[in-house]
Amino acid sequence: QLQASGGGLVQAGGSLRLSCAASGRTFSGYNMGWFRQAPGKEREFVAAISWSSGSTYYADSVKGRFTISRDNAKNTVYLQMNSLKSEDTAVYYCAATPRAYSLREADFGSWGQGTLVTVSS
Repeated sequence: QLQASGGGLVQAGGSLRLSCAASGRTFSGYNMGWFRQAPGKEREFVAAISWSSGSTYYADSVKGRFTISRDNAKNTVYLQMNSLKSEDTAVYYCAATPRAYSLREADFGSWGQGTLVTVSS
């Protein structure tokens, strides 16, 4: 089970940190990802991290602004979002896939509930 939290309202240029707490099982060997869905748009990939190796992957739109990380002891994945823009407004979802190197949404079988991030300009 994945539980996302940390969303809220922030001004453009501000920061937020999202958390995704995993419970009920270990996600060792999995890829953990963040996706987002803006109003009227399809859900899109944001970032992912290999639970085992710590390798990270980012969408071009967030590179240099967002950082994904994990805390193995807390079984939690984070998404630090800096320099937020109005176009970052979306519902953010965390997800997990046993396919270690996949970034395809279709491969992510475990999903948390979304957390809303609203960036005001």
